[in-house]
Amino acid sequence: MSTLTIRLPDEKHQRLKELAASRNTSINKLVDELTTIALVEHDAKVRFMTRATRGNAQQGLTLLDLLDQRDKS
Repeated sequence: MSTLTIRLPDEKHQRLKELAASRNTSINKLVDELTTIALVEHDAKVRFMTRATRGNAQQGLTLLDLLDQRDKS
């Protein structure tokens, strides 16, 4: 496991401490969870963009419309 040192404005650090406390966790665990979310979102975007270059835009939009309709019912 690596150690990461970051510089944050005092106000942001305080808000992170409060957020961690409200979740009954440490700042370390909170930052670990937030970085996991950021990496998962990045990976999903990269996969989407890769597939978008190979796919059919109209077919993709049609599938999204179908998902929207399903979610509304």
